[in-house]
Amino acid sequence: KDRSLIEGSKIAGVISMQDVMSVIQKDERLSLQSLARKYPGIASPLEQMREQLKSEANSNAKDPETAKSDIIRFVTAAISMASVALFFSQSQWLHDNASSVMIGIFVLGYIGIIFEEVFEFNKAGVALLMSTGLWVTYADYFESDGLATDSVLAQLGEQLAEVSDICFFLLAASTIVEVVDAHQGFKVVTNLIKTTSKKSLFWTIGFLTFFLSSILNNLTVTIVMCSLLRKLVPNEEDRKLFGAMVVVAANAGGVWTPIGDVTTTMLWINNQLSTIPTITELFVPSIVCLTASLAFLVNQVQEDNSISETSLPEPTDLAPRGQLVFWSGIACLLCVPVFSELTGLPPYLAMLTGLGAMWVLTDVIHMGEEDEEGLRVPAALGKLDTAGILFFLGILMSIGVLDKSGLLKDLAVFLSDNLPSLDIIATVIGIASALIDNVPLVAATMGMYDLTEYGTDDRLWQLIALCAGTGGSILVIGSASGVALMGLEKVDFLWYAKKVSIGAAVGYFAGIATYLLQNAIMTGSLFNTVPQLASAVDMAQEV
Repeated sequence: KDRSLIEGSKIAGVISMQDVMSVIQKDERLSLQSLARKYPGIASPLEQMREQLKSEANSNAKDPETAKSDIIRFVTAAISMASVALFFSQSQWLHDNASSVMIGIFVLGYIGIIFEEVFEFNKAGVALLMSTGLWVTYADYFESDGLATDSVLAQLGEQLAEVSDICFFLLAASTIVEVVDAHQGFKVVTNLIKTTSKKSLFWTIGFLTFFLSSILNNLTVTIVMCSLLRKLVPNEEDRKLFGAMVVVAANAGGVWTPIGDVTTTMLWINNQLSTIPTITELFVPSIVCLTASLAFLVNQVQEDNSISETSLPEPTDLAPRGQLVFWSGIACLLCVPVFSELTGLPPYLAMLTGLGAMWVLTDVIHMGEEDEEGLRVPAALGKLDTAGILFFLGILMSIGVLDKSGLLKDLAVFLSDNLPSLDIIATVIGIASALIDNVPLVAATMGMYDLTEYGTDDRLWQLIALCAGTGGSILVIGSASGVALMGLEKVDFLWYAKKVSIGAAVGYFAGIATYLLQNAIMTGSLFNTVPQLASAVDMAQEV
């Protein structure tokens, strides 16, 4: 009774394995005899089996779903071949319409990424093809005589260097987190989380992420928190929602400090923002943005016993080795902005330095322990999502060529010419950053408005920092954190749009309204701001 597989189960009889094998062999003989009767002209049983497989494949091809898939594959292959032929044709039409072609490639590429599950294409492959198509068009047809110039090659090298910085940062940060996880380092955090309520955990993780992302890079925080969620939230669907919440919280938390979100850092480095006003004037709007989004998203969390039944072991003290690895890993992550500030070198070099330190540390700890190979850095590198990093590479290379070609600059100028106020322009830029990477958008905006006209800590720069940072949460592809989540938890575009986008938008507009209200109170122009708030709401409804 103690060995019953299911409570209430009982022994109904006994059967020997010999009897089981006899039935299997008899069935195989009957199958072979059936094939011999069906194909009397073929002597070999192997050839008979091949003919049967061909027959079954032909029958399956008549299925409507299979036929539909075949049509999609054929059309895709035909479009791909026609596109390649058009590129090699050196058509004058490509020279005359290079901008439209680049926009078309970008739109088609994003459609392929968005509907990844429908087309069954890996998004990394689509992103790489999209970036290649854009760069070929830009190099050979965009104000070019058919061959890449030295200037274009220099731009390509510059863009690849910028993107490689982020990819190496992601690689190193992910590996450090994986090493800490292998040593059960996150028990330091999980031991402190006592709640068995999913909604309470939702709020706890949200605010923890918010404050961590103010001192750590958003991408790093997303990686750390997603690794933590794998231990705290056993249900895969729940974990996707928690992961999406982490993206919203990380983007909101990175806005109010110069070392948090990359766009705030850009504005800070170029003297559009300074440290103290950024913290004091953007903190409240950022936390309102987070709170409004969490209040909306938490309604999707269904309480059950999954947290209490999680596979987490009972809270125990972490071994000295685990504590050493955990605190060393955290120190490596926290020292990234300090390293960059003191040396002037890019953050990825600091992260690679931290990875090297963790590599040496774990080698020393496990020296001579052959059975502990899984706790070293090479094992952690083997667990990384390489396809996710290549997807990141393709996306950023694609956005970069749009920036180099001036198309993003044209978009920014168009917004400036057609929208009535700078506040609405900043709001629309934030919405655009949900689809297009916020770095080139902010860079284009910095080039549009002169620092002599809009000085350091002007409302325009603070609102751009807030909107570009939090607007990227509206769509999963709108921020580095969201793209990382797609790779870490296999979250697709349509799921995020259905489950999270509205909640992220609610927080986005709540944060903007809070900033405008706060600014009006501080400057004494409260009554003049009411019409602007109304205009912003109307614009949001139109969008």
